[in-house]
Amino acid sequence: MIRGSSTVILSFLLLTTVAIALALDNDDDNMCVFTVYIRTGTVWKAGTDSVMSLRLYDSYGQDAVISDLVSWGGLMGPFHDYFERGNLDIFTGLGSCLSGPVCAMNLTSDGSGGHHGWYCNYV
Repeated sequence: MIRGSSTVILSFLLLTTVAIALALDNDDDNMCVFTVYIRTGTVWKAGTDSVMSLRLYDSYGQDAVISDLVSWGGLMGPFHDYFERGNLDIFTGLGSCLSGPVCAMNLTSDGSGGHHGWYCNYV
């Protein structure tokens, strides 16, 4: 009985230590929430299976980089096929705050996948 309770106490202490370390290491003070809507066009072969990245810029030259939109914050569900013809895909997640409003962006395909060509209707 003593052995079982000491294991529980040690597990509790370990979890508490990890939680405190994560809380102290959490630098959310300079993090902002970004939400991105991307519409793939409806023309033939408009969709892609490539990995898409997004870089947002402000007028001060600062940028926020999202290297993989789907893994960063894809909201469409685990079995959704992103960036397919006619889709409106929604992404949201944390990124480095900018000093001003977004004034430019660069949406980039890594060219991977069987269908690497892509037609973006709007962001």
